This record gives sequence, structure tokens and C-alpha cells, in this order.
Amino acid sequence: MVMDDKRAFARGFREILPLSMGAGIYGLAFGLLAAQAGLDDLEVGFMGTLVFAGASQIVAVERIVAGAGSLVAVVAGIALNLRLLLITASIRDVYAGRPFWQVVLGAHLTTDENWALMLAARARGEQAGYWYLVGAGINLILVWVVATVAGVSFASEIADPRALGMDFAFTAAFIAIARSLWAGRPDLVPWATSFLVVALLMLPGWVDASWAMIAGGVAGAVVAALGPGRHE
Repeated sequence: MVMDDKRAFARGFREILPLSMGAGIYGLAFGLLAAQAGLDDLEVGFMGTLVFAGASQIVAVERIVAGAGSLVAVVAGIALNLRLLLITASIRDVYAGRPFWQVVLGAHLTTDENWALMLAARARGEQAGYWYLVGAGINLILVWVVATVAGVSFASEIADPRALGMDFAFTAAFIAIARSLWAGRPDLVPWATSFLVVALLMLPGWVDASWAMIAGGVAGAVVAALGPGRHE
């Protein structure tokens, strides 16, 4: 890594701090949920490092808590995060010409937050490329893993988390994540599509809620990919 790359890495790491602190808050909430699902701090830490997708992790663990099974939980998590394919495709210039390991690392660390931060920096005429994105991503993943593990540890010290209303932490965290993902009018049609598909499949009782959520996530991602959205 040359000096300019180091500076870009440090700038991305520093400028993402306000957003990563927000991610840490719902990371704590996820840790509480994971503890209720029977996961320990080592498992949650490994999951956060390997998956590193807050919304997908929350949905997957919520499905496990609901008794849907591991396969459904994994598929639901993947379906919810299909939008990351669009996000990484929209910044393919960042990965062009780089070694395979750097492409894999960058793609793994790309989230809504550091992607949006990088685009905002570029819109201001600043230089923001691969190492800026990675620096911001490293900050986010460190905060996320520490916060989720802390949530599990905190929950283990409480005899009955539900007695304190902490079972609502998952719902609150998911609402916060969903709000942070909303980018305005370009998201209206994909989100509405997902909602309608879930409602049409689940309300009549045609399919289990888990599979309705999966179908809704896939439908929304397809509509977003085909439409003139923000990922072009």
C-alpha cells in the first residue's frame, strides 16, 4: 500500500465514524436477539465477521427464533441482501484491474453506509476510491462485531431480558436499519413490490411467512435491477 493509499484508507476510516456509531447501536440490539436465539459471543463474532450484513443477520436469526429452520434463515438473509449485487455493480470501476483478493475484500466490506459515503465524497469533487471504501468498511466491521458481541454479553447478565422489554430490541433495530436503507423515491417501486408480494402470499395463508419474505426480497431486487434506479 503506497502513501496515497494509506491516506485514503485513513480518511475513509475516519469519515465513516458517525455512521459506524449508529451501526453499533443496532448491533447491540442484534446481540440481544442472538442471545435469545441461543448463540454465544464467539458464534456471533464469527457470524458478524463472515456475513457482515446487519439486516440479513437480523432476519436470519429472527427466523431461527421463530422456528423456521437454518435453511430458511440462510435463504431469507441472502434474499434480503441481494441489493448488494446492485451496489457493487454500480462501483465496478473501483475494483477494475485489482488483484482477486482485493476484489473479494472490497466486495465483502461494501455496505450501504460506506458506498453512500464514497459517492458523496465523489459528488463533492474529492478523490475517493478503493482504499477509501476499504478503510470505511474496516471501521464498520470492527464496530459491528464489537457491538454485537457486547450485546450478547450484556444479555447473558440479565436473567429475563423480556421482562425489561428487550425482546422489542430486534424490532426497533430492524426499523432503524430499514430507515437507513431508504434512499427516497427511487426505492419506492422496489419496496412496494416487496411489500405486495409478501402480503399477497402470506395473508391468504398460501405460504409460510419465511418463504413469503424471501419471495418479496427477490421480487424487490429484480424490480430494482430492471428499473432506472440509483444503482446505475
